Amino acid sequence: MPHLLANSQRKVNLLLHGGNMGAKLKAGIIGATGMVGQRFITLLDNHPDFEVTALAASSKSAGKKYSDAVSGRWAMKTTIPSYAKDMTIMDAADINAVAAKVDFVFCAVDMPKDETLKLEEAYAKTETPVVSNNSAARMIDDVPMILPEVNNAHIAVIEAQKKRLGTKKGFIAVKPNCSIQSYVPALSPLSEFGVKEIAVCTYQAISGAGKTFDTWPEMTDNLIPFIKGEEEKSEKEPLKVWGKIENGKIVNAKSPAITAQCIRVPASDGHMAAVFVKFEKKPSIDQILYIWKNFKGRPQELKLHSAPEQFITYFEEDNRPQTKLDRDLYNGMGISAGRLREDSVYDYKFICLSHNTLRGAAGGAVLIAELLKAEGFITTK
Repeated sequence: MPHLLANSQRKVNLLLHGGNMGAKLKAGIIGATGMVGQRFITLLDNHPDFEVTALAASSKSAGKKYSDAVSGRWAMKTTIPSYAKDMTIMDAADINAVAAKVDFVFCAVDMPKDETLKLEEAYAKTETPVVSNNSAARMIDDVPMILPEVNNAHIAVIEAQKKRLGTKKGFIAVKPNCSIQSYVPALSPLSEFGVKEIAVCTYQAISGAGKTFDTWPEMTDNLIPFIKGEEEKSEKEPLKVWGKIENGKIVNAKSPAITAQCIRVPASDGHMAAVFVKFEKKPSIDQILYIWKNFKGRPQELKLHSAPEQFITYFEEDNRPQTKLDRDLYNGMGISAGRLREDSVYDYKFICLSHNTLRGAAGGAVLIAELLKAEGFITTK
């Protein structure tokens, strides 16, 4: 697994990138009217590091007040934050105008992959860093796909990406797919035992499809045994997260072997994973539980605003974790686990849970931005 950035490297980054590290950064939200965009709106209300200065969406919403644009489709449980209600939505395609108002942007658009990548690179080339919730750039080898507690060292590849893009400050950083955020955090700190094979079945909430039960009533009392693209992402993306940087590129790990099935279930929020794992050197249950309890990453070390105090929480009860009870652990940024036991085919099996629109989407992206600010990669323009 990647090592943490050394403090000396962080000092170099701060000197190279400059900027006032103590000032609030001006943030834009591209795709502000969608479900993930709405989540960004709520998470950034009174954020200590970021101030939202631009909201952008498609040309259909451009020119409207935000409250009017999302009227009848605001999906969050809380009301629209007061700062956003009367903001005028900009056209996301008017890149220079949006970029002029911000230090960096969050991006969560619903567009074809090639168009999304073109849009994100265009923003980066205006010297505007892009923290993306989209999948378009995830497998590009100089784009870090960051799970902050696990592979924060991958942000070092940004320097190579900027050379490719011809930028000084602009780059793209992405978060992994929501499906892997339940099990990759639990397996990552066990790397010393040689994770050899993984079989996982994910049970994914409807908000992962941008839906609620009001907009998708067919999901009531129903399961759908297929989610387009999720199984491929669930099998491939962990290998990039567990990869290493060589010659300015992230080289994917060659192991473990991973097989996945992804099922849509009638839960509003929360992705659960049933995990089976085989090791090169089988640890004891006590060793695994000790490692989970004591594991901390760079966000905990830096005490970042969105970082959960306890990254992995293990429940002793046989019926935990549960989506309704445990998805909001540490404001939806904690990972919960349970039912760790030996298996008759694999070494162990267990259950993990994460909040898919918080840790798995907007919250994870905000934590990445906090990390990039702390390490000197995002600064005032």
